[in-house]
Amino acid sequence: MSQESRELRFLVVDDNEDIRDVFCRLIERAGHVASTAVDGMDAVEKLEVESFDVMLLDLTMPRMNGVDVVRWLRARPEVAPTMKIVVISAWAGEHRAVLQELGIVTVMQKPLRIQQLSDLIEQTLRDSEA
Repeated sequence: MSQESRELRFLVVDDNEDIRDVFCRLIERAGHVASTAVDGMDAVEKLEVESFDVMLLDLTMPRMNGVDVVRWLRARPEVAPTMKIVVISAWAGEHRAVLQELGIVTVMQKPLRIQQLSDLIEQTLRDSEA
């Protein structure tokens, strides 16, 4: 069974429209589906009605930040029990302790390189087959 045969669904959560657009184009070019959320509140609303394989989550956003989105998810394990949460932030270092406490293991530094996103997609596909 080819890894390319499985289409992943991504939720890209970032308050910067250019970043959302770039991530979506890269995801779609790789043959996967990307939805977007403009901030944490928007993400929570989407997570309540849709399921995703991976969430690319910025930390610093208005209305509801990335840490609060993860806390919201941890309080509701039934919402996205198998979704991989990947924090993508230029300032993740100052939040590292709380992210580890919340079970976030994948943190990527902005600006994200194309190869990092490709590696993430490959790893997610491998993990889903295991």
